[in-house]
Amino acid sequence: QVQLVESGGGLVQPGGSLRLSCAASGFTFSTYIMSWYRQAPGKERELVAAITSIGGITNYADSVKGRFTISRDNAKNTMTVYLQMNSLKPEDTAVYYCKARPNSVGMVYWGKGTLVTVSS
Repeated sequence: QVQLVESGGGLVQPGGSLRLSCAASGFTFSTYIMSWYRQAPGKERELVAAITSIGGITNYADSVKGRFTISRDNAKNTMTVYLQMNSLKPEDTAVYYCKARPNSVGMVYWGKGTLVTVSS
């Protein structure tokens, strides 16, 4: 059974930091491109960051460049993708979702999301 379970969200003050985790199971993690998306109230879901299957290439939305860092651990006993978020702003408030997309054709998987609220 495929699972993507996000954690690490919460309430943080502007300028603060959070580290999100997405634990994967049930598929060959090391052959999937992993991404973080977010959806703010009343807005469409948007790509935040992505990382290739072996972690060699990363991509970021312009709005988070220099503040967020995506990374992954492909070890079989870990299989987790991370999003380190620094210098958080109120506009970063959203539900953050983890997505898994295979290198070739196949199923795309989504987690259920974790809420990040940036407020004083």
